[in-house]
Amino acid sequence: MKNKLYFILLVLSQNLICQQILEDHPLSKTIEETSGLEIIDNILITHNDSGGEPALYYIDKKGKIVETRKIKGVKNNDWEDITKDDEFIYIANMGNNFDTRKNLSIIKIPIKKSSDETVELINFLYPEQKKFNTIYSKSQYDGEGIVSIKDDLIIFTKNKLKKITELYSLPKTSGNFEAKKISSIDVKSIVTGSDYNNQLKLLALTSTVDFKKYFLILIKDFSLENKEHEIETYEIPIGKTQVEAVKIINKNTFWISSEDESSSKHARLLKLKI
Repeated sequence: MKNKLYFILLVLSQNLICQQILEDHPLSKTIEETSGLEIIDNILITHNDSGGEPALYYIDKKGKIVETRKIKGVKNNDWEDITKDDEFIYIANMGNNFDTRKNLSIIKIPIKKSSDETVELINFLYPEQKKFNTIYSKSQYDGEGIVSIKDDLIIFTKNKLKKITELYSLPKTSGNFEAKKISSIDVKSIVTGSDYNNQLKLLALTSTVDFKKYFLILIKDFSLENKEHEIETYEIPIGKTQVEAVKIINKNTFWISSEDESSSKHARLLKLKI
């Protein structure tokens, strides 16, 4: 019995150290609704979601804003995630809590900043959507995750009704498009953020079930052609807050950001190790 108890305690202790918050930095009130993370030249980039200023905020690894990049000619209806490729940044203006929006878009801007930079819009709709009103808990066409894979942008929906995420693809060219459904992943939760690392072939998603606990979902050897996914799920040990962004550092370490909620003192930038 003593040996059995020791084994149980050992397993529990291993699980406790499996998810560690290595760093925890407060974010400025300016970005209290941080809803996406990207990294360029060792500087993190974030933005606010619904109703915020149409701007990107460049922050250092301690969470301090070092530059604000205002995007002219666009609105922040509900910016939910950000991704990039070698030349461009893509901002997902696609938050859709009640399935009512008909102006979903991806904002495309050059990585290289200039005073007269060109802003392109990739407007899209979900061809399967027939109704444009719903109860919040039954929404199926909200989206809070986007990644860049080769020549495509991949959207991860926040399907509150089925607790799955459906994957849709879009081209990276401006215009009006019907998003193409690729597949779905049974995450048993609702996705709030995403990142993909091409070198590691690793997909990272943040998610929640009840908005009280948040999780990091990892899929190794991720491929759009693969319909079967081996999912690893880890609880993010930060208590009740609102996690909406993730950036992969390496296969075991991740940047996470969370919004300012009544249960927390401020928005946060965290480094998580599993």
